[in-house]
Amino acid sequence: MDANDFENIRPYTDEETVAAMERISRHPMLPVISKYLFPDEPVGTLSKKLLSITSTDEFQDKVMIDIVASILRNTSAGFSCSGQEHLQSLAGHRFLAISNHRDIVLDPALVQYVMNSAGLPYTQICVGSNLLTSRLIEDLMRSNRMIKVIRGISARQLYLSSQNLSRYIRETITSDTASVWIAQREGRTKNGLDSTEQGLLKMFDMSGQGTFEENFRELNILPMSISYEYEPCDSRKARETLLRREGPYTKKPKEDLHSILTGIRQQKGHIHLAFGAPLSAEEIAEAAKADKNERYQAIRHVLDRRIIGGYKLWKTNYIAHDMLHGRSEYMKAGFYTDADWDAFDAYIAHKLGKLEWRLDHAALRYLFLNIYAGPIDAKKEL
Repeated sequence: MDANDFENIRPYTDEETVAAMERISRHPMLPVISKYLFPDEPVGTLSKKLLSITSTDEFQDKVMIDIVASILRNTSAGFSCSGQEHLQSLAGHRFLAISNHRDIVLDPALVQYVMNSAGLPYTQICVGSNLLTSRLIEDLMRSNRMIKVIRGISARQLYLSSQNLSRYIRETITSDTASVWIAQREGRTKNGLDSTEQGLLKMFDMSGQGTFEENFRELNILPMSISYEYEPCDSRKARETLLRREGPYTKKPKEDLHSILTGIRQQKGHIHLAFGAPLSAEEIAEAAKADKNERYQAIRHVLDRRIIGGYKLWKTNYIAHDMLHGRSEYMKAGFYTDADWDAFDAYIAHKLGKLEWRLDHAALRYLFLNIYAGPIDAKKEL
């Protein structure tokens, strides 16, 4: 791998991470962040940790794992994981993890958290360049093994950038450098329906030197599903969806940063991460029999079935589905109680009540409920 080809998208080296730690330690917001994450520790705790770091691995081992654990303690009702046998089946091999995407930072952070717990090497993670709104965010992301996915460029530039990204991912995996995590689509899911972008699969294929079958087999594709009881940024997602329907939507400066902070601080209830079975040689061979785009469709359908199948449903999903359809099907089946209904109804009113009154709140409520009800409909279609 020629490092010069990937200079603009690769994660930081160890040396660059150490320099980034020094910059972050001097940021004026760090004492506030430290107090939020480690309320029982001295205000300088985080700064001291950062200044002691000598490598990227050490940053993740000594800082990021503690930060993720703190976020889980402060904003979740518990984190669970399933399908670790599928993860362990790839032990000793680098792989491409393809996941649904609900939260900007926490989704990939949870994957790293589980890799650490399983005693496996951390993955590199693909993150859109639009999120790098400041030097602080860039330092944090690239010190966390971030691969930069270039956004906001022309169609021609996008094609060339996708070629380069695809080649970087493939060479990172096949050279045994690292595994890679990427979301199944650009941007977070905002309607509760997780689906893999066909263009993403074409991108993976374009860097291969072999047949369609060989190109996909050497990536060791591992599907993942992330499920939150309370969707991070749920009301923001409903608002953005509504505004996009009304006309062109342009994000305000620092809007993505606000989404990152909201996702971190918001109470998320229970969280579950499921690893699906890796795509098998037989499934890839079957897809290879199809013509042109239908081959990618076949791979997409396998991934979607795994990711949707791994999604864990919570009371909030069942309540929202009943609310949306004006019935009590899932209450009668014992999935939740009257008290659960009332609590979720109050939660919706509270979240939507913070949004502008000029917006159509009936439409917002409908979109909000779909975020939670969508996974049930997706599972039914399986």
